[in-house]
Amino acid sequence: MMLGTNEMNLPARYGPWAVITGASEGTGRAFARELAAQGIASVLVARREAPLRALAAEIHAQSGVRCEILSQDLSAPDAADRIVAVVGVREVGLFIANAGADPNGARFLDRELAVWESLLAQTIGCTVRCTHHFAKGMRQRGRGGVLLMGSGACYGGGSFMSLYAGAKAFGLCFAESLWAELRTQGVDVLYAAPGRVDTPALRQLLQQKGLPVPDNLPEADTVARLSLAQLPHGPVYNYGQTEDETGFATSSAAARRQRVLMIDRASRSVFGQD
Repeated sequence: MMLGTNEMNLPARYGPWAVITGASEGTGRAFARELAAQGIASVLVARREAPLRALAAEIHAQSGVRCEILSQDLSAPDAADRIVAVVGVREVGLFIANAGADPNGARFLDRELAVWESLLAQTIGCTVRCTHHFAKGMRQRGRGGVLLMGSGACYGGGSFMSLYAGAKAFGLCFAESLWAELRTQGVDVLYAAPGRVDTPALRQLLQQKGLPVPDNLPEADTVARLSLAQLPHGPVYNYGQTEDETGFATSSAAARRQRVLMIDRASRSVFGQD
């Protein structure tokens, strides 16, 4: 059975600070609020400064936790460097890569290449650089967690999803490989794969396309809370599915875990044991 975050001592397991990208709204905002309720402060990173300031003030008023903010375009070449500089000497025990929504809803050839390059820089480039930096410290300390907020789109492509699905598939394999490398060193890694979540970004895209908001969309708060609770049980969490249920995925979370372990054994036989 999955534990709730209130049944797990997050500060003891991960430390005093988190870094959350895409923190201004939706699941990013929900992660920050959930962590603050558990006593973990966050460096909140997103492009828009006003929502970040409002969120930091709200968190401090509700929990007494003081968060830092950074207004940053994550597609910029120096985005990761700026995040690292703002963090400074703080002990970051959680890195949550939450940015990565696709506001285009367009076919690949119907947008300029620069649009897609920007999306790749944000969802892959910045995430890889930040993970490399923060996970090093976690490995040295013997505790920490990396949570890549993904999408069920990681399991297959389709029209209007070429770069989005491709980036999410990269995140899935990246997280699974990190989990295999770090699972014995005190660092949890999880790729969270929900379907559509009720977020401002999704609502805005649906409005642009003249489409109604579907019924029964999961709320961002619930998705964030359950994803955090599943973090110690990586490498994959298919939101709304049990460990052994395939659902929208090509295989269950349990089956993917066994597949990763099998591939890990094969790769170790080639490249050598650590």
